[in-house]
Order: sequence, then C-alpha cells, then structure tokens
Amino acid sequence: MPELPEVETVMRGLDGHLTGRRIAVARLNRPDIRFLVPPELPAVLTGAVVLGFRRRGKYILMRLDSGFSVLIHLGMSGRMLLDAEPALHEHLRIETEGGGAVGFVDPRRFGVLDLLRTADEDSHKMLAGMGPEPLGNAFSGPVLAAALKGKVTAIKVALLDQRVVAGIGNIYASEALFRAGIDPRREAGKVSRARIEALVQAIRETLLEAIAAGGSSLRDYVQPSGELGYFQHAWKVYAREGEKCERCPGAPVCAGIKSITQGGRSTFYCARTQK
Repeated sequence: MPELPEVETVMRGLDGHLTGRRIAVARLNRPDIRFLVPPELPAVLTGAVVLGFRRRGKYILMRLDSGFSVLIHLGMSGRMLLDAEPALHEHLRIETEGGGAVGFVDPRRFGVLDLLRTADEDSHKMLAGMGPEPLGNAFSGPVLAAALKGKVTAIKVALLDQRVVAGIGNIYASEALFRAGIDPRREAGKVSRARIEALVQAIRETLLEAIAAGGSSLRDYVQPSGELGYFQHAWKVYAREGEKCERCPGAPVCAGIKSITQGGRSTFYCARTQK
C-alpha cells in the first residue's frame, strides 16, 4: 500500500495538473471499489474548478470551488494517471477544459473515492481521530512521547497506528527505526525521551528523502506521470534480509539484516545496532 511519500508524490502531480482548471466532464465507469462511489460524484465534478489539494495521512483531498472535496485513497493498487488513454480497470476519468485528463485506475479495487463538504474534511470517518502529520509543526518529541505513554505494544507496531502519527506504513517505520537505532521490538512506552527525539528526526529525514526520490516503487506504485519512484534503491534495511548492514563489518561480527513478523507485517532491522 502506498505510504506518505508515495501519496505526497501523487498529490503533487495532481496539483500541478489540475489546480486552477475547470473539469469539462467526469465519467464514473465502475463504482464498485472498496466502498461504492457516490453516484452523484460525476455531476459534482463536471463544471467545477479545482482549487487545490491537501494530503492527510495516506489520503488525498481534491478541493472544488463548489465547496465540495473529493477524498481519494489509492488502496493496494490504485493509480492516478495523467493524460493517458483510458485504461483497463479505470474507475473514474476526469477531463479538463483544454484537453487534460486524469484516470483513477484500481485493478484490485481496494481504493476509495468519496465526496464530502470541504468544511467537514477533518470529521470524515476515515480522517477523524488521525494523529499529527509527521512533517508538520504539530509533530514533535513531546507529542510522540505522549502518544506512546503506557503503550505495551512494540514501537514498530505503534508507529503503524494512524492515531499515533499519520501516514507512516511498513517501509518507512522500519527505515526510521534503523536510522534512530531503536529495536523495533522495544516496548513503545519504554522508549526514552532522548530516543524519541531521535526517532522524530529520523522519521522526518526518511520521509523527506523518499518524497524527493518520488517514493518507493513496489509492485503497483508509479508516479502520476507513469514514472517509477526511486527510493527503494536507498532502503537501508527494508526487504534486505540477510544482507550486510551499512553500520556493521559483516560476518562473523554481524549476521546481517534480520526479518521478523510484527502485527502481520514484515519488519527488517539490524539486531547489532538497534537496541
């Protein structure tokens, strides 16, 4: 599933392509994705001017001059493709005045398209209760420490809880914990304040580097232009089980990067340097 850097990259692509433009026509080809798409969506989109975009966690909000927003979640395989010919599994197609086009393509149909009032964005059922944005001013060491206080779950699992911090998924939790030198198995409520401060910094650095690289292309994810992201080439631990850790001299001192399962997801880490 695309995480914050991939969603941010998609949002920026849409922003550059749609903001300020009037939608000439919107066509809903198939409403049957994770939840049925509101049947009135094409009518609300057609004729509207796109005012801009906002990302909240792993969700994109497209704001219209009519006071409505379109909530977009890419799910497991969703893509937003720019100026491409109509594709197989294209659920929604938006065409703008002047000839531009955007298609929402989702072969596995786990994505979401919903319609809501812009003023009600933060109270939407999928956004309400979400934690702070990790790249925003509201995210800090004291804020994360307060969210983790008393938690007996592992720190890696806690970071995947969108109520603790928004947008972090499996890849970037593993990568940030490696950078901060924290064992992903450590009880979340027992991570020291100093190490939480280091983790906040590691989270920000990891996400910003991934955004600059266009995200990580894994399975279905591509940028709206159709290009691949490149951050997978910079992964330090994720999907690198058995490989040498960049901090270690190798065997026999270190057996390499390990993989365990936490909360049904794979976690990658260096047992020698992450404590």
